[in-house]
Amino acid sequence: MSLPLIIDEARRNRTPTVLVVDDEAAITETLSLILKRQGYRVRIAHTGEEAVEQARASAPDALVCDIIMPGITGIEAALQVRALCPDCRIILITGAIISTELLERARADGNEFEVLAKPFHPNLLLDLLRGDASLASAS
Repeated sequence: MSLPLIIDEARRNRTPTVLVVDDEAAITETLSLILKRQGYRVRIAHTGEEAVEQARASAPDALVCDIIMPGITGIEAALQVRALCPDCRIILITGAIISTELLERARADGNEFEVLAKPFHPNLLLDLLRGDASLASAS
């Protein structure tokens, strides 16, 4: 099963769950409102450690995670969530230039992630969650 179909399959069987992780409460609250209006169930975490614990307790269909946070980075959290939930769609968000180095290291280790640079239009995130990466990259 390809990753873009996960959200579609989850939507057919039940309401898909998105775990939104950012140390900035305004970001998590805003994304939560947008996603809930589109029919997603949303859980929020403010640290990478909290995200991993939530994923361990109940696997999300998708993880939307900031890269630069106190404690473990979003990339480290994403790797741990992927190990716990291999079918979880992972979308990283960042507003920091330093994230490029972290992403390059993760990619060198064979890890690929979808990345959105802050600020981004909510439709880009929704396109990625729906599995339409071609629309997200064209916008």
